[in-house]
Amino acid sequence: MGRYRSATALPRRISAGLLVALLALPLPSLAAPFWGERQSSPVDTPLDTLAPGAWIWGGDDARGGPMAVVVSLTEQRAYVYRNGVLIGVSTISSGRPGYETPTGVFTVLQKDRDHRSNLYNDAPMPFQQRLTWDGIALHAGGLPGYPESHGCVHLPSAFARHLFDASNLGMTVVVAKDGEAPVALVHPGPASPIDPHTGADIDSPPLANGQPWAWALSPPSEGPISMILSRSDRLLVVYRNGIEIGRSRVELARPDERGGTRAYIVEGATTGVSNSTAPSTATAANTASAMPSWIAIGVPGAEQYAGQRVPASVANQVSLPDAFKARLLPLLVPGSVLVATDAPLSAQGSGEHLRVIDSIGPRGWLDEVDAARHQGGA
Repeated sequence: MGRYRSATALPRRISAGLLVALLALPLPSLAAPFWGERQSSPVDTPLDTLAPGAWIWGGDDARGGPMAVVVSLTEQRAYVYRNGVLIGVSTISSGRPGYETPTGVFTVLQKDRDHRSNLYNDAPMPFQQRLTWDGIALHAGGLPGYPESHGCVHLPSAFARHLFDASNLGMTVVVAKDGEAPVALVHPGPASPIDPHTGADIDSPPLANGQPWAWALSPPSEGPISMILSRSDRLLVVYRNGIEIGRSRVELARPDERGGTRAYIVEGATTGVSNSTAPSTATAANTASAMPSWIAIGVPGAEQYAGQRVPASVANQVSLPDAFKARLLPLLVPGSVLVATDAPLSAQGSGEHLRVIDSIGPRGWLDEVDAARHQGGA
């Protein structure tokens, strides 16, 4: 014991020089709080039931096309789109009275994973994506269920990380509220209401009475393909590089059936068609033989299913006009995504039960496919 010095024998004073040196050392940064839920809610969760701090992230693939974000101050939610398709939704907290979040079209000017405020006592602002140089940004922050920030858009920490990792500088962000923006921006739907390249709101005219389909006169010549099928609208919309290039009425073998979100990805190249964007002259029989093979994509809430090939009995439940298929099928390559939803393509109401899908797959499966497999169909 004699070789250990008693605590009472330690010096009672610290020299002035040592004290100055200690005070000069930088203080360690305090870890940022963790806000919101740690895991995504299931994709079939009605959005109007998401509690403060809840969010949905269906997945993402950077090869899937341009991203855009629509922030609805009225709904206190943020909607994330990739190549025209909804891939994530989150509850938010925007600016409180006196510090209102500005509305308009913005682009991400700067990204900082570990940002701290220059204005508010070094407050942590993790996963910051700056929208203006005077302090407005998307970042992780408090989520009390109502506007409470100093003007920024607060997101759940886990959601903010997903968005930070998926986005690029220059990503378009539109902030909208009732009375200052079209209804489609204030209450977004499964299909993006904005042009991801400019932020301009999209006014896609519906098909006229008796018009079976429409195709863009000068569609983009390159870029990934995403499609959304609305069972309630009985309509298929096709996007390339974030821009709508075609839409068509569809016939459903079981039109009254509702099944939530169903997501698919092209597994293999189409057979017997080229990648030319020119309309094909294939007959209906040749077009049918050129159908791509599809596999299912998983989403939160259905992770237990592995990706499986979609049987023809399932794929053939949707019928398109032959002339529309002749334009569409040559564009479908491995990685092209199709989403089926019960929701109308334009929600136009804060209570609409939207669904969110994954665009990276395959990580899931469908009840219909599982049933078909047990019947020898897969």
